Amino acid sequence: MVYVSYAGGDIGQTAFDTLAASDINAYLDKNHSVKIKPNLVVERPADEGATTHPEIVEAAILFLKDFGVKNIKIIESSGVGHNTKRAYKNCGYESFSHKYGVPLVDLSVDSHSSRKYGAYDIDICGEALDTDFLLNIPVLKAHCQTRLTCCMKNLKGCIPDGEKRRFHSLGIHKPVAALNMLVKTGYCLVDGICGDLSFEEGGSPVESNRIIAGRNPLTVDSFCAELIGYRPDEIEYLSYGKTIGVGEYYTDRDVRVLNNRADAPRNVKADRVSEIYKRFVNADAACSTCYASLIYALHRYAGKPDAGYGIYIGQGYRGKTGEGLGIGNCAGGFDKCVAGCPPKATDILDALKG
Repeated sequence: MVYVSYAGGDIGQTAFDTLAASDINAYLDKNHSVKIKPNLVVERPADEGATTHPEIVEAAILFLKDFGVKNIKIIESSGVGHNTKRAYKNCGYESFSHKYGVPLVDLSVDSHSSRKYGAYDIDICGEALDTDFLLNIPVLKAHCQTRLTCCMKNLKGCIPDGEKRRFHSLGIHKPVAALNMLVKTGYCLVDGICGDLSFEEGGSPVESNRIIAGRNPLTVDSFCAELIGYRPDEIEYLSYGKTIGVGEYYTDRDVRVLNNRADAPRNVKADRVSEIYKRFVNADAACSTCYASLIYALHRYAGKPDAGYGIYIGQGYRGKTGEGLGIGNCAGGFDKCVAGCPPKATDILDALKG
């Protein structure tokens, strides 16, 4: 099952409520030792689109403590050339670490040992292996090499820097899938608030205001891939991971929306990414989740839309008709429409190509 919530303003409360409404209690035991693995690939704040919002990790800690879990740690190693301790500080993790007595573990100085899956011998950090339950809290964002980075690829932060370099020399996709057979995720809680449009280190965030949760990292990733405009088979580590048994792709009946889409923020703010496409889009009271799907699709679209053929999106177009491409159910009266609340970026991309 994949659970989806829309953050109406309080990111932490949305994250807490998403975990509370999910099926995590079927897998979590209060006597488990739990390691929380965010994505702090760089020492930059979450609103730049690269790192996990601290409010989400803090909400996870509160949920775990309410559940009765006492042994909690946060584990991470930043990208090669970056400083994990500085990332913890710059990204706002130190304050709630002290507040709740949850250690911040720097895996870049952790011991490691080799584990084998198939043709791959992989060095894995000890703290990542020595746990009963790994709570994986990645950022949903694009990646310059693998197209998507989310749950499965977030585990790359559980290996030493030398191994990270070696993964790239091996083609990255198959080693990432193999790593997910060796380090088992207990549950996923995805930060889909404002992931970057095209680059894993941030700089071009797209406001989406989503929290996504689910048990299996491949199932959740396959859903998230379509949110940013990719079919699951277009992500090589997903297709290979499915082959070796990491998990299965999601189906529509696997998705459960936990709150009212109308709670999603309206009149999405204009950032430098959406400004690029502004002249092609007519937006009126557009929810951020719907608008984000459109921006991801436009970014992936190989050409430029015909400026004379309007693209319409937002609640202000309810009941209106005319020529043009309507995005989402609110703009369903135009002669062409991509249905959904919100629609998938993949479906919008197909409409643009058509």
